Amino acid sequence: MEVFQGLGKIILIIGAVMVVLGGIMLLAGKIPGVGRLPGDILVQRGNFTFYFPIVTMLVLSLLLTLILNAVFRR
Repeated sequence: MEVFQGLGKIILIIGAVMVVLGGIMLLAGKIPGVGRLPGDILVQRGNFTFYFPIVTMLVLSLLLTLILNAVFRR
C-alpha cells in the first residue's frame, strides 16, 4: 500500500503543476509583449501562417531556470 501512497503524491503534484501551467498560459495572452518579442519568427503567405516564438521561449527558459534554481537551492 505504500507504493500507492507514493504514486498518489506524484499524481497530485503533476496535477497541481498542470493547473498552474494552464493558468499561466491563460494569463500569458493578456500580458503585453509576451509572444511578440523581436526575434520571434513570423511567416505569413496567403492563407498560411507560421509562428515560432524562439526569443520568447529563450526568455521564459531563462526566467524559469533562475526561479527554480532559487527555489531548489541546497
